[in-house]
Amino acid sequence: MDVSIRAQILNLLGNLQKTIGLSFLYISHDLSSVRQISQRVAVMYLGEIVELADTDELFDNPLHPYTQALIEAVPIPDPKIKNIKASLRGEVPSPITPPAGCRFNPRCPRANATCIEKRPDLAEVRKGHFLACHEP
Repeated sequence: MDVSIRAQILNLLGNLQKTIGLSFLYISHDLSSVRQISQRVAVMYLGEIVELADTDELFDNPLHPYTQALIEAVPIPDPKIKNIKASLRGEVPSPITPPAGCRFNPRCPRANATCIEKRPDLAEVRKGHFLACHEP
């Protein structure tokens, strides 16, 4: 979708939210549009929620290393600012045969033995902010 069309659609969706109280599930890899249109955000990795919070809380205080990498990779729309892309090591594992334990452990800079052995539960770490990570 071209940028001007995308902006028009996002504005239309935002207006519908405000005027008629419309709720919808917005799924995207485009975090800048997610931030513009959403009140709560769930970040998923290989089909599992790794972090869930109100939009401002999630973008201002990302706790999961995958969420942090995604936010760091959002392009900065200013040619004078050099955007340093986050680099995750390794490749995305197969969703058909995900790794044992935390699904993100093969790529996580904080992974330890517990991460490899045990899948983390999604737990509330701050009011309304949920995280699935052994090493927050």
